[in-house]
Amino acid sequence: MSSYKTKDNTEEVLSAMEKAIERGLEAIGLTAEGHAKKNTPVDTGRLRNSIAHAVEDKSAYIGTNVEYAPDVELGSRGREGKHMLQRAATEHADEYKRLMEDSMKNA
Repeated sequence: MSSYKTKDNTEEVLSAMEKAIERGLEAIGLTAEGHAKKNTPVDTGRLRNSIAHAVEDKSAYIGTNVEYAPDVELGSRGREGKHMLQRAATEHADEYKRLMEDSMKNA
């Protein structure tokens, strides 16, 4: 009669999945940052250069700390908003999905 041994690899699999998710979110954040910068109007370059991304709590964020960014994003004083951050976050869902799928496949 044959003897079989089993090994529980649950911890290794979960760890690999967590790392893949972090890599995927980092790729998404970096890509979204690039899209936002591409759509940011440039006068001095300060606003565009300030756009950054962060990954925390299983989420990717893009944004800026420049005080006049809301005026450019949303519009003000009769100027139409450029929505560069909103567009970067919402108009590329298929690309972001593909980035996460690729990261998970390579886990």
